[in-house]
Amino acid sequence: MSQVSRKARVAVVGGGSWGTTVASLTARNVPTVLWTRRAEIAEEIERDHVNSAYLAGELLDGQLRATSSLEEAVSQADVVVMAVPSHGFRAVLERAAAHVRPWIPIVSLTKGLEQNTHQRMTQVIEEVLPGHPAGVLAGPNLAKEVLGGYAAAAVIAMPDEHVAAALQEIFRRTLFRVYASTDVCGVEIAGALKNVFAISAGMAAGLGTGDNTRALVIARSLAEMTRLGVAMGGESHTFAGLAGMGDLLATCISPLSRNRHVGEELARGRALAEITDEMNMVAEGIKTSRVVMELSRRHEVEMPIAREVDRVVNEGCSAQEAFRGLFRTRPTTELAAN
Repeated sequence: MSQVSRKARVAVVGGGSWGTTVASLTARNVPTVLWTRRAEIAEEIERDHVNSAYLAGELLDGQLRATSSLEEAVSQADVVVMAVPSHGFRAVLERAAAHVRPWIPIVSLTKGLEQNTHQRMTQVIEEVLPGHPAGVLAGPNLAKEVLGGYAAAAVIAMPDEHVAAALQEIFRRTLFRVYASTDVCGVEIAGALKNVFAISAGMAAGLGTGDNTRALVIARSLAEMTRLGVAMGGESHTFAGLAGMGDLLATCISPLSRNRHVGEELARGRALAEITDEMNMVAEGIKTSRVVMELSRRHEVEMPIAREVDRVVNEGCSAQEAFRGLFRTRPTTELAAN
């Protein structure tokens, strides 16, 4: 696809921590403009090359441009990258649609599922912008570490392997390795589900459990993620890779993880509303937890860890009760659900 090259123009829609980080990465390779709904953030990026609201203390690439005009951001783009939380993804994409050039790739950075439809973000893209190649960039990517120059990697998944290969060149940097895949479904499901399981890992940490327990939670979470992901059409090997195990580990063990933080605070007995009111960014696992349980019932996949997270987040169960609930069942084989 000739439009996707090292000279392509990129628009990143969403000025949160990860959207800003990806825009700063691509700005070194190709002309990039970042859209943020807050004019003061766009002005600060243009003037000082920082986004103090979401990435305090981090310097952005000096070539990155920013705007609060959605039309200005996307109208000349050869690739549109969507970095909007799942609950606002469709509305922002619908606003942008009239200004997006025909047939260009749309790449999602959003690790969540739409609440009412249970759709993945690429499915939303296909509805709003039919005919556009729709894909996802995901992996163990904590924004501050990537922007700080620590080595990291991600997967770009597109339906067409040639488009995926071309997009690799746009996103990659020396210390940010990008691998290509055609398993869009698997990469998206892994990215959404790992946030739910990070809440469970956070609850385990907040309850003062040991490393053995946390390893148990992460390993069994991977098994649940893989079962549902394969049932929904993903490829099993995807869940053992960067978008699956890699992202799950990073989100479950890092103190920078928003979803782990939510789990830790829930384990300390704090109310969910109180926790989220203090947060500047969205923890996607909160909204995704109920959707995951609805999907598990639809596909007849047992997910005991996700079920306990859903009970805590949506039904008022305590973290202590959820932890006890996981040990009420008798384990059978390692491939079984319990």
